[in-house]
Amino acid sequence: MSSLIQLLDRPIAYNPALAKLKAGKVKSGPVAAVFLSQMLYWHNRMGGEWMYKTQADITSETALTRDEQETARKRLVSLGVLAEERRGVPATMHYRINVDRLEALLLEAATVPAKQDGQQKTRMGKRQNVETPQSGLVQPSKLDCGDAANKNVETPQTSMGEPTEQACGDPANFHTGDYTENTQEITQENKNLSSRNSGESPDVSKSDFLAKHPEAVVYTPSGKSWGTQEDLDCAGWIFQRIQIINPTARQPNWTEWSNEVRLMRQLDGRSHRDICELFKVVNRDSFWCQNVLSPRKLREKWDELTVKLLNKPTGNNHASGDTTLRDAAFKRFIGSALPLREPSALEQAARKAASMANVSKMSPEWAQKRWNSIWTEVEQRQGAAGEAA
Repeated sequence: MSSLIQLLDRPIAYNPALAKLKAGKVKSGPVAAVFLSQMLYWHNRMGGEWMYKTQADITSETALTRDEQETARKRLVSLGVLAEERRGVPATMHYRINVDRLEALLLEAATVPAKQDGQQKTRMGKRQNVETPQSGLVQPSKLDCGDAANKNVETPQTSMGEPTEQACGDPANFHTGDYTENTQEITQENKNLSSRNSGESPDVSKSDFLAKHPEAVVYTPSGKSWGTQEDLDCAGWIFQRIQIINPTARQPNWTEWSNEVRLMRQLDGRSHRDICELFKVVNRDSFWCQNVLSPRKLREKWDELTVKLLNKPTGNNHASGDTTLRDAAFKRFIGSALPLREPSALEQAARKAASMANVSKMSPEWAQKRWNSIWTEVEQRQGAAGEAA
């Protein structure tokens, strides 16, 4: 008996309600519920602060595999329940529970069964009501397509207890490279049909895709859209800036957002720093902050935004238009021209400020713009100091 008690010393408090969280077409499911239950366990013991857990830690505590953990994380992040952030040096993944969002989804999920029961009785009559098992893990299927032949079919009880739904229109389509057990066959069939009709490449296997792109952390079943962890982090940063303007902004499709960031990086030659720097300027502009609300729009308007926002005049600086000294000093700073034996005080101060701002690590386009800005600031300070003297 004592051995059995020791075995049960660290149970996972799995709550079925966590498997029923839903926002749009995104559902949590049992696997995400197990992951979230364990995160809640540590959340309560960390006082709601950020917590660090490795994949190995979570596997030892829950027996969830790496793929199951990634699927659970993607769904919970899409639902807005789980926040992820890389912290420390070297950067490690930390997690935090969005308690307000979780409570809102739990309350919303709690009101759905009552409404469904009333609709079920109206359509099918008391003799056709489906009895809910005592465990509460399986809910009645929702039959909305009006097929009388299927109304008397008993809902099968699955081992995972996730509710099945049959609804008119498209089935749930969650773009993370994985599906729930109940919708996999239907969704896969419809997506294959869609691929044939649209001329897209057919879906590739998950193992083949990851073998080709091992750095991918989010991706669509077809492999057409995908992104790395850094692309996803950049997309998350952009959404955080949008939420400053619009706190009620809906959660984006993280796979598509990450894909746009990747395309800007791989095809357009922009670094993550370039993307964030431009969006920061966009986010502060009274007009563009309302019109550029996604990485796709940022990419589409990149050239226009660069001309209109980054090349704005900065007062009366360089009124003569002579930037020869500034540009020559920049070439010396990046090492494309020989250094001067006795550089001017202006150039020395500009080089020091540029080094502190890590200008040399930026892309050539952004490095030039940042150098110009620093040169102007230093020139203004030295001019003001001279006038005061």
